[in-house]
Amino acid sequence: MDHAFAPVTSDREAGFGIYVHWPFCASKCPYCDFNSHVRKAPIDQPRFVRAFQAELATMARRTPGRTVSSIFFGGGTPSLMEPATVGAILNAIGSHWEIAPGAEITLEANPTSVEADRFKGFRKAGINRVSLGVQAMKDEDLQALGRTHSVADALRAVEIARDAFERISFDLIYARPGQSVAQWQDELGQALDFAADHLSLYQLTIEPGTQFEILHKAGRLEVPDPEVASDMFLATQAMTTGRDLAAYEISNHAAHDAVCQHNLVYWRYGEYVGVGPGAHGRLVDQASPYAQRFATSTERYPEKWLERVEATGHGLVADDPLTLEEMGDEYLVMGLRLREGISRARYEALSGRTFAEKQVALMVEQGFIETDSDGSSLRATREGSFLLDAVVADLAA
Repeated sequence: MDHAFAPVTSDREAGFGIYVHWPFCASKCPYCDFNSHVRKAPIDQPRFVRAFQAELATMARRTPGRTVSSIFFGGGTPSLMEPATVGAILNAIGSHWEIAPGAEITLEANPTSVEADRFKGFRKAGINRVSLGVQAMKDEDLQALGRTHSVADALRAVEIARDAFERISFDLIYARPGQSVAQWQDELGQALDFAADHLSLYQLTIEPGTQFEILHKAGRLEVPDPEVASDMFLATQAMTTGRDLAAYEISNHAAHDAVCQHNLVYWRYGEYVGVGPGAHGRLVDQASPYAQRFATSTERYPEKWLERVEATGHGLVADDPLTLEEMGDEYLVMGLRLREGISRARYEALSGRTFAEKQVALMVEQGFIETDSDGSSLRATREGSFLLDAVVADLAA
């Protein structure tokens, strides 16, 4: 087993993160099912700042004494925020929790909203990592994906980001309509020449409620068949590993010292506060006998979220205690996406149950999972990652 990474064994090791959701975009992409909204009128950013400050204060009362290891501004398009808005939210976070020295603070950006002065403003506000939504390296495919930037815009954004931030990442989507394995390899090769230290590479999926779903059902949008998509996945692993950007999670690739710490909070089943319209969180009741988690989510629609926060101090619409079984299942679903895998002892502590040894042995024999030498941790193999839902179901049974 690869010991470059070892699974963490406690909630504290897994980290504590803050996710801030900015729900607005300049336009809605046809493949996107994220909670994003287009507004013609200017956004009242000072009003949103006050609401974020209020919701953060409410969440801080639920999570005293934590040290923040990562902060992530997602969306939507957070790069449409004013740097002063970002700075005010970061100041609010710092007023409620201790922020770890060197904490990773990421902002998602679209290449069309990248300006050198704006990025300098974000850096001054406290952002030290940016994630760029490049998505494709062909102009015609960018148009088909509903993106409003060109490849030239994207490359310019990468250069600006490299000058402004300590870390940069960008996203690409493969298995797009009409794309061949060779075309993807050529495109990924171009991207690897420009990526700094982190790439998020996602297979296109047809999500419910999107424009792409409507087109797909009408027979007007065809994606590569699963075998071709699988070949693209394998080509991706080979090319990124060859550039020292091995996958640390199914879709995320990084140099060893550039792994996204906020991603790890999620996949290591750490604790995180989610604020803003449609944000999700996992809060731990440290006073309970088994560190029970609460699954939180907030009102999705921005204006309704504002009204809720202004009336009650938060926009929560769900705040549900998770059972032992649910916590164990979530840990499996998240942790088995990671190359480092999961700790068996932590699974037992979260779920209150143990794995069936015969089932584990059978899945090892079948080549879907592997364990370390003393059996204290396990992870999905490459073959198992293709069938992750089934692997999780069999282990949890």
